[in-house]
Amino acid sequence: MAAGTYSQIHIQVVFAVKHRQALLDKSWRQEVFKYMSGIVSQHGCKSIIINGVEDHVHCFIGLKPAISVADLVRDIKNNSSNYINNHQFLKSRFSWQEGYGVFSYSRSQVSKVYHYILHQEEHHKKSSFKKEYIGFLRKFEIEYKEEYLFNWITAE
Repeated sequence: MAAGTYSQIHIQVVFAVKHRQALLDKSWRQEVFKYMSGIVSQHGCKSIIINGVEDHVHCFIGLKPAISVADLVRDIKNNSSNYINNHQFLKSRFSWQEGYGVFSYSRSQVSKVYHYILHQEEHHKKSSFKKEYIGFLRKFEIEYKEEYLFNWITAE
């Protein structure tokens, strides 16, 4: 990055297990999240918090402006899928669903977003991932078509 270039870019990336299956077992989930954090760091970005539940993940990242969001998310998803498969955490092959959501935040929102992601298990006792995700799209005024969203395995 050039001298005199300064930035403060905070993004939340949200993506799901293929077919929204509940495959991210609590016994090894944090190990995978730590691995994802390492991928973020290898790209020169800051991993603020990565957390989720059995069917999806939230990555809160301080983004380096020279890094493409699409490239970063591709590497997080590809490398973490390989990590899960190489460690044989599951009897079947693991993969993430195509697509993701990415949402930007100001510095004043960092603490609030951090705590929201930290408490994903409590949050999802009250609300489904589908409601959460569509809520993000509406809050950020992102136009979407339901047929292009994740494949939901339950009717809601």
